[in-house]
Amino acid sequence: MKKNILITGGAGFIGSHVVRLFVNKYPEYHIINLDALTYAGNLENLKDIDSKPNYTFVKGDITDMNFIHDLFKEFQFDGVLHLAAESHVDRSISDPMAFITTNIIGTVNLLNAAREIWKDSFETKRFYHISTDEVYGSLGETGKFLETTPYDPRSPYSASKASSDHLVRAYFHTYKMPVILSNCSNNYGANQFPEKLIPLVINNIKNSKPLPIYGKGENVRDWLFVEDHALAIDLIYHKGRIGETYNIGGNNEWANIDLVRKLCDIMDKKMAQEIGTSQKLITFVKDRAGHDLRYAIDATKIKNELGWEPSIQFEEGFEQTIDWYLNNTEWLENILSGDYEKYYEQQYEKR
Repeated sequence: MKKNILITGGAGFIGSHVVRLFVNKYPEYHIINLDALTYAGNLENLKDIDSKPNYTFVKGDITDMNFIHDLFKEFQFDGVLHLAAESHVDRSISDPMAFITTNIIGTVNLLNAAREIWKDSFETKRFYHISTDEVYGSLGETGKFLETTPYDPRSPYSASKASSDHLVRAYFHTYKMPVILSNCSNNYGANQFPEKLIPLVINNIKNSKPLPIYGKGENVRDWLFVEDHALAIDLIYHKGRIGETYNIGGNNEWANIDLVRKLCDIMDKKMAQEIGTSQKLITFVKDRAGHDLRYAIDATKIKNELGWEPSIQFEEGFEQTIDWYLNNTEWLENILSGDYEKYYEQQYEKR
């Protein structure tokens, strides 16, 4: 009998890579991709698996309690991978309520539906909540986040994710819900919405537009290739211990300014122009409010317990990412023009 697996936020950047991996790797699973198709959800990310017999897309919002309950009743999910979230810090500063509603209320709706529908079969189910390293706050020049690092969120986004993490753990302790969590560092790769740093830089260089860098560009992030993250999620879902948290990191720290300069030099080579040309586009702008200085993940636990570590080195990953954006200009143009929203209408509403 096929297992029905719900993946929320599966049309987004990370979610689409997870959906593709599960659909292709597990033909015995029926993957139900639930996405509200807000600005960052794009079904063009999944055109290659759209017609697979073990894949179903459902358009819906996790903040709609009755809809979520009905969805659980209809599909009788065996497992949930919860990636749906508002995730851009800048947007959370200008509109915090959207983050509170989606990231907190939406998560509780999923937990409540799972708790009710699964109440007599917890031992065969699994609720996997995917989170971020930003819940831990900001590091100084040394040290790394452990799974035991106290939470210290600094933005409405990270505070909303911290809240959802706490609620997932509360349902484990209070109701014995079969939950697992992971907290991951910054991802990069194909299909990322171009408001994020790496695709923004690539697109702006290609169009000779300024490269906006907050403050002096001294903020440090740990970068992980998105396909490596999807592989980690696969391992944690299938082999992680119930009630545990796993940190996922790239062991690949970059100050923003150094990362942008590196991308500039790679782009100069790709565009056959003099090295240093793109760096002239760097423009320093007013720093983000409450900007965390440094994030870094200690991923020892997942390596020791599950045998995972990043497989793509940063030079290779950056090259692959740049090549993807340069070779998929239509995808990028559809995003920037808003035409990506038409894909759902063309592919689903006419069926």
